[in-house]
Amino acid sequence: MGRRPARCVRFQKNKPYIKSRFCRGVPDSKIRIYDCGAKKTNFDVFPFVAHLVSDEKEQLTACALEAARVACNKYLVKTTGKEGYHIRTRAHPFHVIRQNKMLSCAGADRLSSGMRHSYGKPMEMAARISIGQIIVSVRSKDNNAPHVIEALRRAKFKFPGRQKIMKSNKWGFTKFDREDYVRGRKEGWIRPDGSSVKYVAEHGPISKKNFVTHSQ
Repeated sequence: MGRRPARCVRFQKNKPYIKSRFCRGVPDSKIRIYDCGAKKTNFDVFPFVAHLVSDEKEQLTACALEAARVACNKYLVKTTGKEGYHIRTRAHPFHVIRQNKMLSCAGADRLSSGMRHSYGKPMEMAARISIGQIIVSVRSKDNNAPHVIEALRRAKFKFPGRQKIMKSNKWGFTKFDREDYVRGRKEGWIRPDGSSVKYVAEHGPISKKNFVTHSQ
């Protein structure tokens, strides 16, 4: 018995059903890598960011998320090079999908119990997505913007329902607008923090770490 098509599990019907001590024997999610590309690149290098945003309330299977990541990654490696982008899959599949296995061989009606005891077995994982939720984000250099948008367009074909591709006004994956980010880096109240940045607050005891001038 093969995988059922996505139309069988596309809609959010019941409560989230997650892996727990009561729901055991759940197969592993197909998507294991959520960040790919040049994920350790400094935030100053990749100012451009685009998001693939869901336009429907639905469920996306782990297979679909992995297929979208592979399609997006393959196109960007070809067009921008291995170190020219960073893809982040923002949706995580935690919802367990059950299937009531039915026999389809000859004489199945004698063997199968039909809808008696029809509570299914765990088959795969899915992410529950709401309207306006970001599914995939890609950051890159400004000159790679058309390639990023095309890569997200190709990733769209792996999902059911409608999605929109949106360019962001933020700097990379940070929460700061471009003008604020440039000003903050110049004045010192935005500092690099691993693969992200952090805001140095104006209040608190003055020390070497937070001694910066915030312009009004």
